[in-house]
Amino acid sequence: MKRTGIVATALTSTASLAAGAAVAAAVATTAVTATATAAHAAPPPPPGAAEAGRHLTALKVAAEGSMTGYSREKFPHWITISGACNTRETVLKRDGTGVRTGSDCAPTSGSWTSPYDGARWTEPADLDIDHMVPLAEAWRSGASAWTTARRQAFANDLDSAQLWAVTDNVNQAKGDKDPALWKPPLASFRCMYARSWIDVKYRYGLTVDSSEKSALSGLLGAC
Repeated sequence: MKRTGIVATALTSTASLAAGAAVAAAVATTAVTATATAAHAAPPPPPGAAEAGRHLTALKVAAEGSMTGYSREKFPHWITISGACNTRETVLKRDGTGVRTGSDCAPTSGSWTSPYDGARWTEPADLDIDHMVPLAEAWRSGASAWTTARRQAFANDLDSAQLWAVTDNVNQAKGDKDPALWKPPLASFRCMYARSWIDVKYRYGLTVDSSEKSALSGLLGAC
């Protein structure tokens, strides 16, 4: 994908050194502000590592189920949240910095820092809204037996650490893999990743397989 929205890190101005220094200072100030804001602009935080460990122990261990009957349409998303805003637009507004929207609630400007890889973007098209526990993974872990209403609630859950604005191709690399098969490229986010994954599975009574549980335990051990 052509990246039109990534923030440039090099200064190309041919102005004087003094002007260049002023620009650099302004950029640095903006970066610090964006980082500070991004630290708070995120889903509701999951429990800490100790509680997450207890929740992981409580999760039922079972082999993953079949994909028979699965489709993303069985997890209706994105639904209207408020006014013209659907779930995707609500997450983009929540997780971005300086986000402005049009009358249809679609962002027209702003910046976003992807927690999975640390990349910063200014074009919403460069971002996916990731389900921490992917829909297909949920299906194989118990959601196949849910009602459509419960699957819709899961797919649009703004009250847990389930939905994150992340770099699109990083999300695509994740796909429906669990933590035994995929971890965020940014190592400093892996503790939060494990805590969030466990929280979602615990909230919804989903199962874990043995390799998934072992991987999550290892990630928590590094918190």
